[in-house]
Amino acid sequence: MKAGIHPEIFESVVTCGGCGYSFTVGSTLKTINASVCSQCHPFYTGNTNNVDTAGRVDKFKEKYAKFMVK
Repeated sequence: MKAGIHPEIFESVVTCGGCGYSFTVGSTLKTINASVCSQCHPFYTGNTNNVDTAGRVDKFKEKYAKFMVK
């Protein structure tokens, strides 16, 4: 390998912005801020946040009913 062309590798600290969990990895950055991690992501925790979307289509149809021509 050529000398001097590879980036410097640091022992980086990754901090989750959602739950505050932190862990170390090898990276070219010294610190990494993540929005979610395996400790708080719904896929890994099994907790799901259901978004209430009931009635959105009906609301749209009601709003634009005057523009629809049958």
